[in-house]
Amino acid sequence: MQMQPQIPEETIKLWKSIVKKSNWRIVELPNGFYQTECQSSDKWEDVTRRETVEGAERAIDSSIEHYKKKLKALEGPKVVKTFK
Repeated sequence: MQMQPQIPEETIKLWKSIVKKSNWRIVELPNGFYQTECQSSDKWEDVTRRETVEGAERAIDSSIEHYKKKLKALEGPKVVKTFK
């Protein structure tokens, strides 16, 4: 059986931050596009650019769902059925 690589605690902390929508914002750029940014420590990191505010918010929601799944996977296997 192959062991899964250990995820550094710093990475897990980042993922937990990413899944909180309050750590996100959308900024309108001079070219009219919208940039999604996520707060990391004390600074804002740009993540993606979209043509509309709605598209930018969908990108944020997709990122949140992606990292929620990654955090859930860290919990390991879950028994869903047992037999007698």
